[in-house]
Amino acid sequence: MAALSVYPMCVRASRGLLRLRSGVGGLSAPVVLDSGRALSADTSKGGESSTGSLAQTILQERLQKDQPSPVGQGGSDQKQNDQGQDTKQKENTAYAKKMVLRLAGIMGIGGAVGVVYIFGSNSVDEHGNKIPDEFDNDVPIIQQVKRTFKYFKDYRQMIIEPTSPKLLPDPLKEPYYQPPYTLVLELTDVLLHPEWSLATGWRFKKRPGIEYLFQQLAPLYEIVIFTSETGMTAYPLIDSIDPQGFVMYRLFRDATRYMEGHHVKDVSCLNRDTSKVIVVDCKREAFSLQPFNGMALRKWDGNSEDRALYDLAAFLKTIAVSGVEDVRTVLENYAHEDDPIEAFKKRQSQLALEEEQRLAERSQHQTQGLSLGSIAGRFWSRKQQ
Repeated sequence: MAALSVYPMCVRASRGLLRLRSGVGGLSAPVVLDSGRALSADTSKGGESSTGSLAQTILQERLQKDQPSPVGQGGSDQKQNDQGQDTKQKENTAYAKKMVLRLAGIMGIGGAVGVVYIFGSNSVDEHGNKIPDEFDNDVPIIQQVKRTFKYFKDYRQMIIEPTSPKLLPDPLKEPYYQPPYTLVLELTDVLLHPEWSLATGWRFKKRPGIEYLFQQLAPLYEIVIFTSETGMTAYPLIDSIDPQGFVMYRLFRDATRYMEGHHVKDVSCLNRDTSKVIVVDCKREAFSLQPFNGMALRKWDGNSEDRALYDLAAFLKTIAVSGVEDVRTVLENYAHEDDPIEAFKKRQSQLALEEEQRLAERSQHQTQGLSLGSIAGRFWSRKQQ
């Protein structure tokens, strides 16, 4: 009787599961089998209501697993919105770049046309009449282009080449006095040192011995300041260091020859005998065209105890007083010295020491000769007696 009562209860549980399955419409077979087992176990305990509640709990858990999470869906939507905003921002950036490039191209074309129109037109005289040139027979547009090209070519040549093949006027003639030698001095880091501070800005410090150098060499040398600085910068500086007017001529950057990134001072353009010209600079590149006409001093760092200009005055005065016919024969001996002034001082000391030894030897020979002569004189006087 117990077995018969259990069987109808199992059948009713199975039917209940089938109804739930048909209502949900998405359960798989393993779940039904598992639920059947659980229901059989529950019916063995004798409760139809417990079996139904267990099946309903299992089905609710299954449905919750199958349904998408609201949080996950919201995160996916946020991600899609971010991607859309990034894409839109990239498109806007690309569009802005295109517009900027187009605008720059239009401005560049307009600027080129304006340059050709301004610099390619004929020159005019004082009355406003056009001056004919070699391009008048060409097509108008070709005329403009060729004149523009020639203008910039001449401008580049003006920068590279010195302003004139004769940078200095002809030497003075009698009754005026023309010094026998020409001294070409650089301004920056030879006579002056630029310094910058937050309080004063750019200032130039005078090297010790400038006045002494000018005073000692003015009768012997034609002093020329030839600097790679512009005239606007250098002119007032020269006035400040030479109030007495020892500097005879001033040459600036436009008088140099621009070669391989350096402003070179071409001695052949000075309108002077190159055998009597001495260039003093702190860069060897400044006189690279005539290397044996120059002296490369050490760059002055602003030290107030510096004595280089005093020694330079002594060196140059020695050359002039000695009447050297070709200064290049002297300067060639110092061409490879890191500090030619220091080398000159060492050689002077050595020459002075050799001269002292020679004088000492001569005086010693004279003393010996006198002593022998006195002995011979005494002997001769006694013999006569």
